[in-house]
Amino acid sequence: MADPQALAIQKTSFQGKDMGFAFGIVVILSILFLPIPAFLIDIGLAFSIAFSVLILMVALWIKRPLDFSSFPTILLIATMMRLSLNIATTRVILSEGHLGSDAAGQVIGGFSQMVMSGDFVIGVIVFLILVTVNFIVITKGATRIAEVGARFTLDSIPGKQMAIDADLSAGMIDEKQAHDRRRELEMESSFFGSMDGASKFVRGDAIAGLLITGINMFGGVIIGYARHGMEIGEAADVFVRLSVGDGLVSQIPALIVSLAAGLLVSRGGQLGTTDEAVIDQLAGYPRALFAASGLLFLLAVMPGLPFLPFVFLASVMAFGSWLIPRQRDRKARADAQEVHRNAQEEKDKDKDSVKSILKTAEIELVLGKQVATKLLGSHEELAFRVAKMRKKFATQFGFVVPEIKVTDDISIKDKSYQIRIHGTTVAANDLRVGELMVVLSGSRRPSLPGDEIREPAFGLPALSVPENFAEDLKREGFQPIDNVSVVLTHLSEVIRNNLPQLLSYKDMKILIDRLDPEYRKLADEICTSHMSYSGFQAVLKLLLAERVSIRNLHLILEAVAELAPHVRKTEQIVEHVRIRMAQQLCGDIARNGQLNVLRLGNRWDLAFHQALKRDPKGEVIEFDIDPRMLEEFSEDATKVVREHMDKGVPFVLVTSPDSRPYVRMIVERIFATLPVLSHVEIAKGIEVKLLGSIS
Repeated sequence: MADPQALAIQKTSFQGKDMGFAFGIVVILSILFLPIPAFLIDIGLAFSIAFSVLILMVALWIKRPLDFSSFPTILLIATMMRLSLNIATTRVILSEGHLGSDAAGQVIGGFSQMVMSGDFVIGVIVFLILVTVNFIVITKGATRIAEVGARFTLDSIPGKQMAIDADLSAGMIDEKQAHDRRRELEMESSFFGSMDGASKFVRGDAIAGLLITGINMFGGVIIGYARHGMEIGEAADVFVRLSVGDGLVSQIPALIVSLAAGLLVSRGGQLGTTDEAVIDQLAGYPRALFAASGLLFLLAVMPGLPFLPFVFLASVMAFGSWLIPRQRDRKARADAQEVHRNAQEEKDKDKDSVKSILKTAEIELVLGKQVATKLLGSHEELAFRVAKMRKKFATQFGFVVPEIKVTDDISIKDKSYQIRIHGTTVAANDLRVGELMVVLSGSRRPSLPGDEIREPAFGLPALSVPENFAEDLKREGFQPIDNVSVVLTHLSEVIRNNLPQLLSYKDMKILIDRLDPEYRKLADEICTSHMSYSGFQAVLKLLLAERVSIRNLHLILEAVAELAPHVRKTEQIVEHVRIRMAQQLCGDIARNGQLNVLRLGNRWDLAFHQALKRDPKGEVIEFDIDPRMLEEFSEDATKVVREHMDKGVPFVLVTSPDSRPYVRMIVERIFATLPVLSHVEIAKGIEVKLLGSIS
């Protein structure tokens, strides 16, 4: 709870301000009809000048016009104060003016002496010029700006209200922010509407000052001549001097306040103080300063014109055009360093925070101590090849795989490395640091000493040979593989096997957003009427699970749109998509237009067909096969597929459309990279070469 004593003090303070403000208004009204002595008039006139200067300074330094929303009220008070002082000085001038130039106070006498230089004609001319500048130039322009600003502000309110409601409905802002923006919009419309009316105060003040000065001069001459026995020339000299001095004292604050009003309404929607809105923009174009300096220098050398003023200004502008770009660059570098420093601090803070522990890299290559020393020593080469590998994946499969984080870990073996997907180790291997690997094919082997190992990516037999035999291996016709290539090849194959896990919902949305507007609309129709975006993501994941590229996303969308209104099972939709993408499937696998095919034999075709259990509508609802037959099929498939794989010729396994997903499900556990197609997925125009059958 708040302190009662503090609340009492605050309440007393507010009451004191209220009473002081009310007393000041009463004093202004009292001056209208109560006679006041000359020394109080001096205080009032000095306060009027100081008050107008304060208004001008505030108008210069506020960040936006709404920060001075009380300006119309202050303008009314300042205008009323000047008019009341005008009436008080009129009373004193007409009643005491015959006593001399200081009869109406030292402020009026001092201004009349300083401005008029002893000649009241000069004073009249200066006064008329000030009134003209204030009334015709500043006040008229400010009035027009305020009028147009109020009109456009009021016209734009419905649109701004709708924009606020739309942002609130979209969740871009909360209820409090919407309330603050509506409140600011209300204040803006009220402010510009008030400024439109307040500008009439300034205009009326200028007219009133001109009339009061004329009345003072005419009435003073008559009073001095008729009542005080003064000569016409003497009365005119005294009373015109005092009247013009009074007019100058009132017009100077009026001119200052008019300037403040003009500065305020002409700011428009610009943010920042006036020096930022004006000076920075004028100095923001160094070429303009340079052109202006050239013109001034040309004027300086023209005959008949003074040389020094133009040369001085030309030099200042030329120096500014040279200095400003350098200061701007220096400031930009300082800002960039500050941003980098803040980002680094935030990064260090996040690194040390508990939340950072919960974040896991999507793809991470963790190296042992010796492997890190070997591989990270050539960090630039490793980073280049990793970036190149990600580009290759993007081109081949149609989406960008996540960043690959390379770290070292002392908790694993010194000569080993691990590949982690979403923080889980999915592959690991011991690396022979400082040795080269040669993949063995057939019975041909190098004549050099080495240890027999297994290639980690594909499990092929290989030989590990010391690095100093690299040239000997090349002379014998073998291609040695260095440690970096071994690790990156293994990493690449692991990524291929885990593509479905790496396609996130965010990645899928990015892919859709990059499509043409028509296909984005098609995706919205599909994913709002027939399936969810998560369901469409599942379709893409099933395709990637069989290493089918999703680069032609528009074709996939069209194929999904054909079947999604009629079928709900994701697997059936995927099979339909594969049929529609037959040209791409065969084109990615075929070599020189020829597709090598290994067929499923009649026996196994019949066995898989009989294992499919269907409902009355003919749709497959279950796959039921005898485990002994499954083991026998695995043995037969392993024998035949291994025989053809050892020949190094790429091929596909072809089966019937209904049993294809289940054949793939079994085969991928033995040969993860072997494509399995159905008969209807072989595209037209592809030359098929039959290698044999599993029978």
